[in-house]
Amino acid sequence: MDVILNDIVDANDLRKFRHQYEEQCGRGVPSEKAQFEYSICLVRSRGEQEIKHGIALLEDLFKRTHDPGTRRDCLYYLTLANTRIKNYEQALTFSDAFLKIEPMNRQVKDLQHYAKIQLRKEGLTGMAIVGGAALALGGA
Repeated sequence: MDVILNDIVDANDLRKFRHQYEEQCGRGVPSEKAQFEYSICLVRSRGEQEIKHGIALLEDLFKRTHDPGTRRDCLYYLTLANTRIKNYEQALTFSDAFLKIEPMNRQVKDLQHYAKIQLRKEGLTGMAIVGGAALALGGA
């Protein structure tokens, strides 16, 4: 799982695909291929803002494409991106949609399992914080 979540894009690839995407945007609407390639580079970036920009591009592409393969790939990268930025509930929404298309996909099942575990941990941590705060307030 760590390999998938920690796969960082090469800076040269990011520059190359950003240039292609922006060049096409300057001439109108970018091709689905250019938007997809740039968005998956962003999703594999280190910065949260870049990942969020990649999510926005993927969501836009998902809405406008009619190609089932592209829609499937968008769902995969939306699952991955939301998992990377710890937006686990959204990651689960996208993984559920993906698994309706391809129910046996091991990578997506692993991402989904990881997101569920992290949500459970966050819930337990949140309950501990609330419990500790209530205890502290009760003692005051």
